[in-house]
Amino acid sequence: MGTTATHCAYCALQCAMTLTADAGGRVTVGPRDFPTNRGGLCQKGWTAADLLGSPERLTTPLLRDGRSGPFREATWDEALEIVAGRIRDTQRAHGRDAVAVLGGGGLTNEKAYQLGKFARVALRTKNIDYNGRYCMSSAAAASNRAFGIDRGLPFPLPDLAETGAVLIAGGNVAETMPPFVQHLAAVVDRGGSLIIADPRRTATVERATLHLPVMPGTDLALALGLLHIAVADGHADRAYIQDRTTGFEETWRAAAQWWPERVERVTGVSVLAQRATVAQLAAGARGRGAVVLTARGAEQQSKGTDTVTALINLTLALGLPGKPHSGFGCITGQGNGQGGREHGQKADQLPGYRKIDDPAARAHVAGVWGVDPDELPGPGPSAYELIESLGADGGPRTLLVHGTNLAVSSPRGRRVVERLAALDTLVVCDVVMSETAALADVVLPVTQWAEEDGTMTNLEGRVIRRRRAVAPPPGVRSELEMLTALADRLGRGDRFSADPETVFDELRRASAGGIADYAGISWDRIDAEGGVFWPCPSDTHPGTPRLFADGFPTPDGRARFVAVEHRPPAEDVDADHPVYLTTGRVLQQYQSGAQTRRVPALAAAVTEPHVEIHPDLAGRSGLADGDLVRVVSRRGDAVGRVRLTTTIRPDTVFMPFHWGGEQAVNRVTNPALDPISRMPEFKVCAVRLERVVVSQGGSCGTDGDTGPEVSPSRRSRPTADWSEGGSAA
Repeated sequence: MGTTATHCAYCALQCAMTLTADAGGRVTVGPRDFPTNRGGLCQKGWTAADLLGSPERLTTPLLRDGRSGPFREATWDEALEIVAGRIRDTQRAHGRDAVAVLGGGGLTNEKAYQLGKFARVALRTKNIDYNGRYCMSSAAAASNRAFGIDRGLPFPLPDLAETGAVLIAGGNVAETMPPFVQHLAAVVDRGGSLIIADPRRTATVERATLHLPVMPGTDLALALGLLHIAVADGHADRAYIQDRTTGFEETWRAAAQWWPERVERVTGVSVLAQRATVAQLAAGARGRGAVVLTARGAEQQSKGTDTVTALINLTLALGLPGKPHSGFGCITGQGNGQGGREHGQKADQLPGYRKIDDPAARAHVAGVWGVDPDELPGPGPSAYELIESLGADGGPRTLLVHGTNLAVSSPRGRRVVERLAALDTLVVCDVVMSETAALADVVLPVTQWAEEDGTMTNLEGRVIRRRRAVAPPPGVRSELEMLTALADRLGRGDRFSADPETVFDELRRASAGGIADYAGISWDRIDAEGGVFWPCPSDTHPGTPRLFADGFPTPDGRARFVAVEHRPPAEDVDADHPVYLTTGRVLQQYQSGAQTRRVPALAAAVTEPHVEIHPDLAGRSGLADGDLVRVVSRRGDAVGRVRLTTTIRPDTVFMPFHWGGEQAVNRVTNPALDPISRMPEFKVCAVRLERVVVSQGGSCGTDGDTGPEVSPSRRSRPTADWSEGGSAA
């Protein structure tokens, strides 16, 4: 028997837990007290260890001989030699940028850092980005331009329980991170306000004191209207605006056009509810405090950066950021969504949140890496733009994928599969055969959370320790080992280490002096203190749990109001596609479902995706509860089971995104990009609904025309033996 104190495998709450391994190797989970979860775990956390012994674990490298052949087992030496050879051949024929890398927000800080370094030093390619582009990029861009820094929460999560009013725009934490709810419940229990803006009456809304049922794609108009009321009704903190901010007058001119009645017509949120929201936030600001939080509903839009900016403007007008139990924050989603975007796997960044086109940043990081700054490539394209360029003239011909299932998680999914098929070589590192791995030429089996040491940075900016509890299965290697061995074959192995603590110590040096400064954070210190908040520039620095009390990290020390204008969704409804679609999560599943669909208890709890439809819309569409329905957009279609509910707007349907194949809703979603963050517009597009008719033989048809099919891939992949399954019957 052995016990290990560590943190959950899933979301950025990073709940503390204890893993106990018995003599037979079976691992059980127990909760551990920690500020974020306070001894609580959700169903995903309780079952997190079940995947460790899954019969679906990958335990040996797999290769294809030829484009359409089956997988065969290989040794690590053979697989790495093939990958290195493909990289060399590709770069000789097409240039360094012909090899690309896609990372993930679930990688440890050490792996995210090493992956960024590998791309810039071993491959010397500009083409690297990560799936956090789909998660945090709009909130990060808005926070950086307003505050000069991006940290999900600028205060410890327990501070939230002490505030008097909370507004959450587009977040359903009761299902996505249930232990978070206890902090919100404390607000309500003390007589405070909890306000949720969401098109659906979610489990989180059920706990709220006020619901704003905003029409999909109109969150920006709502935020402008709330700022209008704050100023026009005398709630603005004029002294704070004058002393601590810039840009208010221009911002007010934009918001002045959004009077409450106009906002009601655009958003569907009543004037009464708008005024109540501002009054409750203002009362909180005068009392215990007030907090505005955003999540993916407001951010995953083609104007997500401006939407978050407008909500930040509201908090600045009310004088919240930097005051006790007050301010603006973003609910980070992925397990290391914060740390994953700080240390170099983002297209335009170097470690420490440095810009890759900043000469001083390049010189500092190149010095740590032992290379000439001129060797470092410049910024590359964002994740979806990178995917779109795969296999095209001048685009990457070889792609290495780490910690992301882009065939399911990317918008316009059929197109993404086509682009992957156009590659000369696709290499995927994963723990199971995801839909993306099933398309690969080379699949490399890597360790998962309880089989490795490292650090994570949670939604508060608290750096914590992930500890190895069990040995990985024979034949499985860590990505640090894999990247070091591959760098060695490419002639740069002397610059890489496979030891995670050594890598973290190098990360500390590379981040020193940057916005996300980890220089004073060590593994020993994390162990002793239970986590350390960045920025922490020295061993004697206490860390920074709370930002902005003494100013903002901008050139003049002031926060910036930024004037923004509302615009409609990139795609609106019309006669052929008359219904809005929005997407999200369910309690028992996580991200693309590659892991949680393989946990028996979670798979049994939710066996297939549903489509939430208001009874009025279902009646007009000829649909009944339990029917199979095909959701069709201009890009593709997905099949789910009708769930009638009055908790959603009559003009909107909702579908979760945790399934692949015909059930993958991201075959439907819109890749229209935010012009600043390059975030795709996952949260709103136009669709029509078609009842699926199942024949006696089990095949699916529809009552109507599903529209033109996307042309089949030029590169057919036999995936039956390795796919995740789960297609609609």
